[in-house]
Amino acid sequence: AGIYVLEMSSYQLDLTPSISCDISVLLNISPDHLGRHGGMDGYVEAKKSMFRNQTENSTMIVGIDDDYSREIFETLRADRQGRAIPISGTRAVEKGVFAIDGVLFDSLDGDPRPVLDLADAPTLPGAHNAQNAAAAYAVTRSAGLDWQEISDAIKTYPGLAHRQERVEVIDGVAYINDSKATNADAAARALGCYEAICWIAGGQSKEGGLDPVTPYLNKVVHAFLIGEAQDAFAAVLADRVPVTKSDTLAKAVEQAHQRAQEDKSGGCVVLLSPACASFDQFDNFEQRGDVFKALVQGLPGQHNSEGGALR
Repeated sequence: AGIYVLEMSSYQLDLTPSISCDISVLLNISPDHLGRHGGMDGYVEAKKSMFRNQTENSTMIVGIDDDYSREIFETLRADRQGRAIPISGTRAVEKGVFAIDGVLFDSLDGDPRPVLDLADAPTLPGAHNAQNAAAAYAVTRSAGLDWQEISDAIKTYPGLAHRQERVEVIDGVAYINDSKATNADAAARALGCYEAICWIAGGQSKEGGLDPVTPYLNKVVHAFLIGEAQDAFAAVLADRVPVTKSDTLAKAVEQAHQRAQEDKSGGCVVLLSPACASFDQFDNFEQRGDVFKALVQGLPGQHNSEGGALR
């Protein structure tokens, strides 16, 4: 009959109270969709609901790199209903899958053993993608695949559009489409992956502000702000990084391109990672990302497209 894979939002989980999966995965929880769920407690409950119909034969794979998800994992493990497997992109775990210093480890059957050097998976940069790799590995091992087969597949993963997608390299500057980063937590993960960033951010802001990006602002060479959030974001960022209120994505791309080409330190990237929804200027994050890609393709300079994600 095959295996069916569903990616479900908190909205969809609310609408499918009877769902029961053989293998369920919760990667992380950070503030989002709070208006729909009546606050953070309601959002956490919606996420947790994916486990409510589990049986003794179910497998529950849970990231433990944030407090909310870690608490859910501890509850599931204590309930002893099915198999609860921890995953992490930053720390060692027992009877789970984790990454440390760029190496993926399998401890599902006891002592941890290295199974993949993530440097060999260039479309998966950053600790959050190390956790994604751990999740994929845990799922497929639970489904009965061989560890070497899984490792080989992760190495050849091509990446996804709008998720740290490398659009182009122009005169040595990489242009990264991370339009899927619709909140500050997601943008923070992208900012953590690069060292010198011309950052394009803004749009329709969400609750929670920009606090998650604060530890990474030392990596931002210049911030170019767009959309409804540009004034609020400028007020937060202006004392920390150089800021330009660009208003539109087209203007931001033009200005970021000019600034990045002036950078002589090497390794500069232009990163669209908005930390906002797109609905003020676009139909959805996909359209925003597609417009960014088209704008980048029209920029002057020597283009050297390689696609995928940039490590």
